[in-house]
Amino acid sequence: MKASLRKARTLTRRTTRTSWAKVRRQAPGKDQILASPWMAPVRSHLQDDRLWCLERQCVARGVAAGLFMGLLMPVAQILFAVAASVAVRGNVPVSAACTLVTNPLTVPPIYYAAYQIGERVLPDALDLSWLMSDASHWLGQGLNWAVTHGTPLMTGLLMLATASAALGFASVHLLWRRS
Repeated sequence: MKASLRKARTLTRRTTRTSWAKVRRQAPGKDQILASPWMAPVRSHLQDDRLWCLERQCVARGVAAGLFMGLLMPVAQILFAVAASVAVRGNVPVSAACTLVTNPLTVPPIYYAAYQIGERVLPDALDLSWLMSDASHWLGQGLNWAVTHGTPLMTGLLMLATASAALGFASVHLLWRRS
């Protein structure tokens, strides 16, 4: 029984190593990425080797930055995640990859959950009916809608992003110890 378990673990490790080896061979390296002309404006900020190493602290900070920006920012998530990763000295590629938690399939349930959380946390819905002097005034109606629905949504997104970043950071530390 122990021999078969040991054999299964060895096979799993080999498969994992083989798949990671394939990914590492096919993925561009730090030098290839930084050699791109598009990277010229930010190249000096991304030269630090700690931003590209696979150490537990760097990866955990990269996961946290990527999840936080991936959930909080509706556009340009990867740019904000890389900037946050540079600021906290996290792994840049991991941070960029973690922003992919939000995609066209996951955004509707995430935004719905965030809105529900924000609505429960905030005391009462904001009423800006005083702003609308004329009911047909589209700017007043749009602003009223944005504030009454946008505030709970952004509050919930901030709470979800913070919780997921903390959970991602802790998960990397816990899972890294076990392996």
